[in-house]
Amino acid sequence: MDTDSDFHGVDFLPDSLSEVPDETGMRVNKKYSCLPAEEKGIHIINIRAIEDIGYDQHESTLLNSLSKNPDADCKYGLYFRDGKRKVDYILVYHYKKSSAGRTLTRRAQHNDAGARGAKQDPLPGKGVQMEMGESEPHTDCHEDDKRFRREEYEGNLVEAGLELEHDEDTKIHGVGFVKIHAPWNVLCREAEFLKLKMPTKKMYQINQTHGLLKKINSVLQKITEPIQPKVAEHKPQTVKRLSYPFSREKQHLFDLSDRDSFFDSKTRSTIVYEILKRTTCTKAKYSMGITSLLANGVYSAAYPLHDGDYEGENVEPNDRKLLCEEWASYGVFYKYQPIDLVRKYFGEKIGLYFAWLGVYTQMLIPASIVGIIVFLYGCATVDENIPSMEMCDQRNNITMCPLCDRTCSYWKMSSACATARASHLFDNPATVFFSVFMALWAATFMEHWKRKQMRLNYRWDLTGFEEEEAHPRAEYEAKVLEKSLRKEHKHKETDKEKLTWKDRFPAYLTNFVGIIFMVGLTFAIVFGVIIYRISTAAALAISATPSGRSSVRVTVTATAVIINLVVIIFLDEVYGCIARWLTQIEVPKTDKNFEERLIFKAFLLKFVNAYTPIFYVAFFKGRFVGRPGDYVYIFHSFRMEECAPGGCLMELCIQLSIIMLGKQLIQNNLFEIGIPKMKKFIRYMKLKRRRSLDHEEHMKKKQRYEVDYNLEPFSGLTPEYMEMIIQFGFVTLFVASFPLAPLFALLNNIIEIRLDAKKFVTELRRPVAVRAKDIGIWYNILRGIGKLAVIINAFVISFTSDFIPRLVYLYMYSENGTMHGFVNHTLSSFNVSDFQAGTAPNDPMELGYEVQICRYKDYREPPWSENKYDISKDFWAVLAARLAFVIVFQNLVMFMSDFVDWIIPDIPKDISQQIHKEKVLMVEVFMREEQGKLQMLETWKDKDKKKGENCNNHSPRLSLSHSGSLSSCHSYPVDV
Repeated sequence: MDTDSDFHGVDFLPDSLSEVPDETGMRVNKKYSCLPAEEKGIHIINIRAIEDIGYDQHESTLLNSLSKNPDADCKYGLYFRDGKRKVDYILVYHYKKSSAGRTLTRRAQHNDAGARGAKQDPLPGKGVQMEMGESEPHTDCHEDDKRFRREEYEGNLVEAGLELEHDEDTKIHGVGFVKIHAPWNVLCREAEFLKLKMPTKKMYQINQTHGLLKKINSVLQKITEPIQPKVAEHKPQTVKRLSYPFSREKQHLFDLSDRDSFFDSKTRSTIVYEILKRTTCTKAKYSMGITSLLANGVYSAAYPLHDGDYEGENVEPNDRKLLCEEWASYGVFYKYQPIDLVRKYFGEKIGLYFAWLGVYTQMLIPASIVGIIVFLYGCATVDENIPSMEMCDQRNNITMCPLCDRTCSYWKMSSACATARASHLFDNPATVFFSVFMALWAATFMEHWKRKQMRLNYRWDLTGFEEEEAHPRAEYEAKVLEKSLRKEHKHKETDKEKLTWKDRFPAYLTNFVGIIFMVGLTFAIVFGVIIYRISTAAALAISATPSGRSSVRVTVTATAVIINLVVIIFLDEVYGCIARWLTQIEVPKTDKNFEERLIFKAFLLKFVNAYTPIFYVAFFKGRFVGRPGDYVYIFHSFRMEECAPGGCLMELCIQLSIIMLGKQLIQNNLFEIGIPKMKKFIRYMKLKRRRSLDHEEHMKKKQRYEVDYNLEPFSGLTPEYMEMIIQFGFVTLFVASFPLAPLFALLNNIIEIRLDAKKFVTELRRPVAVRAKDIGIWYNILRGIGKLAVIINAFVISFTSDFIPRLVYLYMYSENGTMHGFVNHTLSSFNVSDFQAGTAPNDPMELGYEVQICRYKDYREPPWSENKYDISKDFWAVLAARLAFVIVFQNLVMFMSDFVDWIIPDIPKDISQQIHKEKVLMVEVFMREEQGKLQMLETWKDKDKKKGENCNNHSPRLSLSHSGSLSSCHSYPVDV
């Protein structure tokens, strides 16, 4: 039974009848669905207001036919029907729409019930149900329960001072909307509670640079003028309003000349959302605020409205349209972001994300330039690289040992010439410099961001902002209630309950086991790919022609990397869902705790998922192979993988580049563009089907809240941050093997900024503005990645590349001080007669001659030595040099990073001066106010004193007769 639609029928009365005095002298607005009744805690729809108006169906129809378009004044949903009160928030609910005839009957019955028994029945809904129960069966108890809860909740909202208006006559069948407006007194009250800093009347001059700096700044402004967005908020400020936490007692300090614009739409929606969160519904004990009602399906959505349309010829100018033109367009990719306008529209938290993304992208420019130079240096010196020239020299008749048992034969080292030359592009002395540079770059980036963050905090009046303890989550409240009910059932005394570690222990155990299992699953998949590589290489070696065997390694590597990429993308989505589930069963108390725990788990799982294949190639592949005659086998016939003759760095570069570019192209861009487009297309097809059923509904123009309801709900910034943090890891962790990583990250981010902007402006519902002064836990994750990058790059240079063996050879073993003979020095010899039974090549004469000694890459004693095939002294010398390099590199770079951190102050000097100036000015404002009050008091005292003296001088008899009372002088007229 749906009584909401009956009660809301009042909404299409003309505005002249919008407020009618009832018998108690109160003015009742027809737009409010729920008004407080006399009984405490009961909020119902005021039927007597309908009775007093004398509602009649035919009259309302006549009025509607004569009136103008009712949507003209309300600007199609941005305002209430009166065209004056702005819609600050929208609640959406589903209801079962009854037929027209049944609705009219129920309306008549409802009016009769209100006329007969308004006093006898404090819950008129019950009376109506009893009368209707005879003629119509009770359709859905669950729907009735939801409706009653909505009635009570909306009544509590009205009691909290909000104004409501319902609309069920929409193009979306079975969906009702509750429009919420916060009047001025509520905005002032909540702004004081939330300690919102608002601009005062006092303005002051911002310190300007002088001399040479001023000239440089003016020149830079002229140069960068074409890349500045054309928005008022982005222009450099010379004056700033002094801000102060709003206080109703000190309203005279603030510029209230235009009350409509004093609180912008972002602030108004934030205030309403705070009220929605703390307003409770007691019909069900576990319903605590709007989050719980949304979780229980009482309401299906809650969101603030966008400012208006962003495209079209006759669209009125608004912030959303401006953002779409100057920010969310690929045509302005070269321009700076209008961060202040983004903050004004979406709030500080989203503004900080895009500011951070902009700083990160900006800092990638110098890193990309240096990376390109390093890569070009490798290209320029490839023909001068002696080791690769020796490997490519056909005259060096070096015969290498087989790469697999039986099916693989001996091969010439010169056949790996292309791999050796390509390895030099990424394995040269310049990559060591680039690793040091990128470590310092990461430290500089973090310091630059801290300074930028302080500037934004100053501009956005967040310098004194401290996050207060948030409301407990609905799930936490439900769990506490469940615990207290269990104790009540056991007849125990119940204090204020809270969840302890004992209550959460099963969840903690599940988290630990789940994360270990997921990490183990990742390792198992990587191991499976290793098996695929080994078996595929053996199979291709058997079936391939002699000319095709040279491309076996490339084929196996490329296909294995693609498999890794597909698995990584798939597991990323799975791990995101699992991390959310693991966090939910922990039942964190607040949204902040929930978000931090979710981020930590998701990052841990996605970090392992994305980087495990790369770690394997960098540090494990080719390390545990063994030697000819004594290989290490995974299974009885599959040997461990070996690195290419030029080393594993080239393969690491291929692995890193394909995974990084694939993730960026497929996951970050195609998924972000394709999935919303697909969802939008599905919604469009559903709506088109509905419109074809009802042509009259199709002709109506949609209200703003209907259009926004069809947009995607905002799911938080965690996915946006996560993809950038994983990318930051690709740029910094293994940059020694892939100097072009910053360049590809830069190109991706230029698109990513506009892609995210377009998504926020055009495809998502407007999120609730959240105040924040930093990027939270993400900053700590970035610092951790920066520290880890130093260690990993040290090990990559030391153990994965040939940089250290080359240095050792150059300074310890070279006869003429050059790299001639380095390749021969790194190869050991093996007598083919020492092969184990059944492992020798099936075709030993494939090269055209009989092989007695073959070579393999390792530092071991030759077969003619006393301790044949034992590790040689050269191995220990190289290992000592590798470890020494790791220690020196790590400590040197860490020291330089800390030095950069220390030398660059976190707070810019001009900002600290401005903050101090604001404090001094605020003290002056209050001192002047106090002085003004004292002067007024003294003036009043002087006036009173003078009046008293005049009274005493001119009427002595009267003063004697009244014992010198001054009041008598003012009370009686005296003739002198």
